[in-house]
Amino acid sequence: MKHYKYFIVGGGMTADAAVRGIRELDPNGSICMFSMEPDPPYTRPNLSKGMWKGRPLEKVWRNTPLEGVDLQLGHKITSLDPGNNRVLDDRGEEYAYDKLLLATGGKPSRLSVGEDNVIYFRTLQDYLRLRALAEAKERFLVIGGGFIGSEIAAALTMFGRKVTLVFLDDAIGGRVFPGDLAHFLNQYYLDKGVEVVSGDSVVSMDAKDGRFKIRTGNGREFEVDGVVAGIGIKPNVGLAEAAGLQVENGIVVDGELRTPVSNIYAAGDVANFVHSALGKRTRVEHEDNALKMGKLAGRNMAGANEVYSHTPMFYSDLFDLGYEAVGELRSDMDIIFDWEEPYKKGVIYYLDQSRVAGVILWNVWKKVDEARALMLEPGPFNESNLKGRISS
Repeated sequence: MKHYKYFIVGGGMTADAAVRGIRELDPNGSICMFSMEPDPPYTRPNLSKGMWKGRPLEKVWRNTPLEGVDLQLGHKITSLDPGNNRVLDDRGEEYAYDKLLLATGGKPSRLSVGEDNVIYFRTLQDYLRLRALAEAKERFLVIGGGFIGSEIAAALTMFGRKVTLVFLDDAIGGRVFPGDLAHFLNQYYLDKGVEVVSGDSVVSMDAKDGRFKIRTGNGREFEVDGVVAGIGIKPNVGLAEAAGLQVENGIVVDGELRTPVSNIYAAGDVANFVHSALGKRTRVEHEDNALKMGKLAGRNMAGANEVYSHTPMFYSDLFDLGYEAVGELRSDMDIIFDWEEPYKKGVIYYLDQSRVAGVILWNVWKKVDEARALMLEPGPFNESNLKGRISS
């Protein structure tokens, strides 16, 4: 049985960052990284952003430092025995560890129709499958008006393909953006050539000769060459749950990213952590959190004992529009606008009991640190003392 000082379950950006964090403090300790994907760590946001605009494939790789790292690709850890510091893989091989990190990420939520005909856009292999199809075919249906669905619809349209976007909400990003901005995006996407079908869902999908006949709950029918779904992810908590770790909307960790089992850590999409600026537990599914949390988890596995106090940011590109954001963003919160140009450039503040809980920098750049600092101030805040607070 092989023994490793550090064992990482997962092979994404969080795992890559953890290796880097470990190596900052322990240059030589043995590391094993297990990934179900066939590819080494890569930068996931490129799959729905830059690579559709010409960014070459070789730029996607994280170039994880692999000296002293046993990288196991295309295999799965099937059980975890915290009491004996052991794990078992899908080949029946057992491994021992001193410290273990669960960086298991999430798996795409799935539809009740379509089976494997639907591309659930998550991995590099999903991108390669969709890219090959887009280079050969013309018409696509994208399901989901949230973060991934809206990005893929824009990417395929800019790639010259005809796109129908179907989603349950009234408007694109309707659960995050205030109503008037979300409805502006509906019209904006229509103007860019996307067929926007809001308040509807796919109820049947028939595949024949490489074509798909789609019917929605409202009786709409479409015929397309490919179907892509971006309807969110669910954290991969099965391994942790079976091992008796605390799971509640992710794997529950303390400030140092430890589970209640002191030599087992969790980080990235799967971790339920205390967000220091919000003062409550949450789970964040974005690049910045994966990189910062993964690195700190690695450092702590190597003995740093540091508290995760970072306020993660995230960003998106929607045709010619883009934004960076921090904090909690829900369309049902108290929201204050500070537009320089309505719907094209400005700052949107999300309030929770007169404190700033979230900020969207809409086509406003290099102001994330100001937004983070604002979230730490006690307030109270209102329209009069927020307008002009962050400017472009």
